[in-house]
Amino acid sequence: MTDYTPANVGTVTRYVVVESYTLTPADVAIRAYEVAKGVMIKENCFGLVVMGKEDEVNRVIAEVRKMDPAHIFVKDRGFPPGDARRCRATLGGARPGFHGIEFEMTILPYISHAIEELEHRDASTVPAPKPQLTSSRLDIYRLKKMIDAQEP
Repeated sequence: MTDYTPANVGTVTRYVVVESYTLTPADVAIRAYEVAKGVMIKENCFGLVVMGKEDEVNRVIAEVRKMDPAHIFVKDRGFPPGDARRCRATLGGARPGFHGIEFEMTILPYISHAIEELEHRDASTVPAPKPQLTSSRLDIYRLKKMIDAQEP
C-alpha cells in the first residue's frame, strides 16, 4: 500500500444538500460563487460540495442557508472533491456513500416539514412528552420459546 500525503491540509469539505421545491442546486451554487473567497465549490445532483478553510466554508454555508433554511442541510465529508481514493472517475460506478445520501434525501422532506412546523409553534402549545415506558426485560423462558419456534 502506498503512503498517503494529504494535499489539502487545514481544509474541510462539506456537502450542502438542497431539498427544496423553490431552489435548485444551481441556484444555491450561484449564491455560493457570489460570496466565496478562496473556497472550492462543486455543484452536483443533490447540492454542493464546498471545500476550503473552515471559517470560510462556514461563512459560505451560512450565506446560502439564508436562502431557505428549512430545506438546505449540511453534512461533513471526509474527502476533498476529486480525491483519487473516492472519485468515481478513478474508481468507476457510483461514489462510495452516494447511495447513503440518496436514501437520506428521501427522509429530508419530513425533517424540513418538522422544522417549518416548529417555527410556527409557541412553546406553550407543544404538548409535554409522554412518560417513558418502563423497561420490560425479555423473560428467559419466553426467549427460549421464541428460539424454539424458529427451529424446524
